[in-house]
Amino acid sequence: MNLLGWIGVWLLVAGAVAILAEVVLMVVWSRAVAKRSRALQARIEAEQGIIEADLKRLQDAVEEMRRLWKPYRRAIRWLRHPLTIALLESYALRRARR
Repeated sequence: MNLLGWIGVWLLVAGAVAILAEVVLMVVWSRAVAKRSRALQARIEAEQGIIEADLKRLQDAVEEMRRLWKPYRRAIRWLRHPLTIALLESYALRRARR
């Protein structure tokens, strides 16, 4: 075999070694990424449980607030009416002029 033939064989061997090294490196990195991914997933699930519990407490608090404010709904609706607000503002202006 001539020199050019041997160079081709050695280039083939070097290419195979490079591909094998990349495959090994890819396997190592994929395992590390998978491990971090599992740890992150566990943290996300734990945080999601905490968030759901907080959301349930918030919904309970809102429901309790609605229940407690129920007797005052009509008065609050009257106080938020635009004519009532305008009347109270006119009284405030009269008082401010004095």
